[in-house]
Amino acid sequence: MIAEEMLIACCTDLAGKVRGKAFPASQLDKRAKRGIGWTPTNAQITCFDTIAESPFGSLGDLVLIPDEAARVRVRLSEDLPAEHFALGDIRHTDGRPWEFCTRSILRGALDRLDRVTGLTLFGAFEHEFQFRNDAGRIGEAYSVNGFRIERRLAEALVAAMRAAGLEPDTFMKEFGAGQYEVTMGPSRGIAIADQSAILRELVRLVANAFGKDVTFTPIRDPAGVGNGVHIHLSFLNDDRPATWDPNGKHELSRTAGQFVAGILKYLPAIVAITAPSVVSYLRLTPHRWSAAFNNLGFRDREASVRICPVSDLSDVSKAAQFNFEFRAADATASPHLQLAAIVHAGVQGIEDELPTPDATTEDLSLLDPSALATRGYCRLPTSLPEALDRLLANPTVTEWFPVGFAETYAKHKKGEMAFVEGKTQQEICSLYEQVY
Repeated sequence: MIAEEMLIACCTDLAGKVRGKAFPASQLDKRAKRGIGWTPTNAQITCFDTIAESPFGSLGDLVLIPDEAARVRVRLSEDLPAEHFALGDIRHTDGRPWEFCTRSILRGALDRLDRVTGLTLFGAFEHEFQFRNDAGRIGEAYSVNGFRIERRLAEALVAAMRAAGLEPDTFMKEFGAGQYEVTMGPSRGIAIADQSAILRELVRLVANAFGKDVTFTPIRDPAGVGNGVHIHLSFLNDDRPATWDPNGKHELSRTAGQFVAGILKYLPAIVAITAPSVVSYLRLTPHRWSAAFNNLGFRDREASVRICPVSDLSDVSKAAQFNFEFRAADATASPHLQLAAIVHAGVQGIEDELPTPDATTEDLSLLDPSALATRGYCRLPTSLPEALDRLLANPTVTEWFPVGFAETYAKHKKGEMAFVEGKTQQEICSLYEQVY
């Protein structure tokens, strides 16, 4: 059968989905200049393929322009077509960045970081996922045999990652039923989020080639283990590590400590962006190894921000190893929006010269709200409606984003919530398992 290779120009959207339009790959040079047609109301397509209330209606035209720096071409075997796509930027037809383009929003946050500090963000997302409709085998958590069961898939994924320009790191059988974790090496700036989106698509690609289907949903079963997204971050000053200070509080540099303080201060408002689904809040509860409070932890996997360990045995310097990890996130979000919210919150902390927070060492769920407040902590929102209310009520946060963005984003999420209204928790979990 004859075939002509096609390339998909795509973007991450308010639903956390990767959407786009394909064109003949031979047209790449032209499309990199003029793009492909796009529509403003596309932003209001929910994860359930309904259209939320839109301020754009049927009006307007945009272009989605693929970025060569975020182009991926992977061919798993001679029997399969090449996977060829490129993340890109949504622009007005006169070339101006569209205000609701998630990639442009992240670029604005990174520009702010550069203006205020002169530093470059350095980091990586790590992902947990599960094989859909797979109850898994009892007794295989973290096991060699659990890895062995998916060795062929894991090795194909590592090869695909390397072919796509990602640096493979680890792959393991996680704790949950049919659950695995994949990590990659760090990159800089906007590529941190680009590579997160690329990795998710590669996992799906490879799984499909093996006749399997995966889900990145935050939680499949209200009583089960969830799938998190952990965002590891540090800073570079030119090419030099700039996060570690042996004399700083918790060994954080002054700037890094202020950045973390900003994240924690504004986390109750930005969690609507970093964990933006109805089922996100089934996962963000105490004792799930996720995050339930706006706290910093020293190697604590239930803290919203965790200072990660370093190894004296490594051939990599301590300064280069040192990083912190944002844990109140999942894969129902656009990685570009997640990172934009985190960066804006962190830079606000730097501008406001917030002190480096204390690191908690106890179970905060045992403290009452007044005791938490005395120490500067609070319970994160426990539902998506509450999280959206916190977002909309915080003018500092809403002003980080383009005019009208927060209100439009909230309408998008209300459209998503309307689709699952009246359903049981298990029915809702099953729906999100299908779409993520």
